[in-house]
Amino acid sequence: MSETVERVLDRAARPGRRPKISVEGLAKCYTVGGSVHQVLGDVSLSVGENEFVSIVGHSGAGKTTLLKCISGLESPSGGRVLIDGEAISGPPKRLALIFQDYGRSLFPWLRVLSNVTLPLRARPDIGRGERRSIAMAALTAVGLADATDHYPWQLSGGMQQRVAIARAIACEPDVLVMDEPFASVDAQTRSDLEDLVLELRRRYAMTAILVTHDVDESVYMSDRVAVLDGSPTGVSQIIDVGLPGERDQLTTKSLPEFVALRARVLQAVRGHASTEEAEDA
Repeated sequence: MSETVERVLDRAARPGRRPKISVEGLAKCYTVGGSVHQVLGDVSLSVGENEFVSIVGHSGAGKTTLLKCISGLESPSGGRVLIDGEAISGPPKRLALIFQDYGRSLFPWLRVLSNVTLPLRARPDIGRGERRSIAMAALTAVGLADATDHYPWQLSGGMQQRVAIARAIACEPDVLVMDEPFASVDAQTRSDLEDLVLELRRRYAMTAILVTHDVDESVYMSDRVAVLDGSPTGVSQIIDVGLPGERDQLTTKSLPEFVALRARVLQAVRGHASTEEAEDA
């Protein structure tokens, strides 16, 4: 490991927590039209066990690309991702991923219960009755115990995303990874889903990583916020949130500390745009 990566990881690690996820000098390149385009360059980040970290940055910063590498859906061009100290080479078994577009992640021809039990069918150690029991517990946790026989298209957008969340927690993941999971719902539903995820994260003691464009959301939900910037992209800042563990949409967001943190994250994200504007002037 290079001295630079060691220094960044030391800065990125949250004191007192054993690292659950370590991103070490991660780089990712794509070949487009015969030209090599580097999206990520030397990204390093450590996420502690049971910690919630949000990843923010300007559009095109490579947030989703980083998330795919952490999830094992993309292979890095350089560096590595470790979970519990072991380098991953594909999607880890105890990691669940929630996508933005619930319309594509749920199978419209399967009823809600079948959508939730589907990933459990890959586990030969779980019988049909146990699969149903686990799925029902997950659906109850997200408030959809009465919707088992519905098809996804019969539910509202917020309810469909709850089904996707139920399917994720039914797998009993150690790590929950989310890519803009609330971007396609209305503001009130978004607030409800934010609180639901925070509650489930505490109940199931999961480590969580969230990619979001919403600065308020990143501060409200997280223990720390990682800001991506540069070209190719790296971690420019890691901001410790430090708000009370129990959070409320009205009370927490009216705290002076929340307002100050929101401004700090927004300034960090907008720093890239300001630099570009100055160069173009």
